[in-house]
Amino acid sequence: MSGLRVLVPVKRVIDYAVKPRVNRAQTAVETANVKHSMNPFDELSIEEAIRLRERKVPIQEIVAFSAGPTKSQDILRTAMAMGADRSIHVVVEDKDPQLEPLGVAKLLKKVVEEQKSDLVILGKQSIDDDASQTGQMLAGLLGWPQATQASKVEISDKTVTVVKEVDGGVETVKANLPMIITTDLRLNEPRYASLPNIMKAKKKPLEKKTLKDYGLEEQPRLKTVKVTEPPPRKGGVKVDDVDGMISKLKELGAL
Repeated sequence: MSGLRVLVPVKRVIDYAVKPRVNRAQTAVETANVKHSMNPFDELSIEEAIRLRERKVPIQEIVAFSAGPTKSQDILRTAMAMGADRSIHVVVEDKDPQLEPLGVAKLLKKVVEEQKSDLVILGKQSIDDDASQTGQMLAGLLGWPQATQASKVEISDKTVTVVKEVDGGVETVKANLPMIITTDLRLNEPRYASLPNIMKAKKKPLEKKTLKDYGLEEQPRLKTVKVTEPPPRKGGVKVDDVDGMISKLKELGAL
C-alpha cells in the first residue's frame, strides 16, 4: 500500500471548560473575550492520525484543515505541534456568512479532491452547534464509505476496521479506502504538544485560502430567530413513602 494522504478537519470553538452565555441581543452565544480552543473531538482526530503513523501505517502526509476567522490559525499551529505535517486555513471572518454543516461538507469535498486525500478523520461533532452532520454529508457527497463514532481504528493494506459506539454497546465495521471516519471520546487520549514541537510548528507550512478559491459562495439556509437561556431548574421535593411519591407524581401530571 502506498503512503496515505490523511486530511483532518479541525474547528475553533469556545473552550469546553467555559460556560457559554447568551449575548445581550439574544442573537447568539457571546464569543467576545471568551477563551477558545480546538474542538475536543477534533483533538482526538489529530491524535489518531498521528498514532496510525506511529503504528507503522504507511502515511505520506497528515494535513490539518480549518475554516474560520484569522484566530483559527492558533488551532492549526496546535495541530502541527501535535504532529500534523502542514495545514490549510480557509479564512471566514465573523462578519461573513457562517458555514453550516452542508457548506462545510461541500468545502471539504473540494479540499479532498485538491489534496488527493485517501482518508478523512474528523470529530463526530463540534461542541458549539452539536450538529453531528458534516462527516456523514461529506461521505455522501464523495460517495465514500463511512464509520461514525469510532472508538478503535485499524488499517491493514487498504482495509479499514473500525469499532464504533452504538446504543447499548459497540459495532465493528470494515471498508476499503478511501473512507470517512468520525471520532468518539473513547478512541484515544490526545497528547500535549511539547515546547520543541510548538517551536517547530511555527516553521511548518500554513496555507491561507478563501471560499472563492474553491469556487464556493455559501449562503446560510437557516436563520437564528432568538437565543435564550434555559429556564432555571426547580428544586426537588422529598416524600415519606411510595404512596406519597405516587400522589406527587399524579399532582405533577406525570401519572
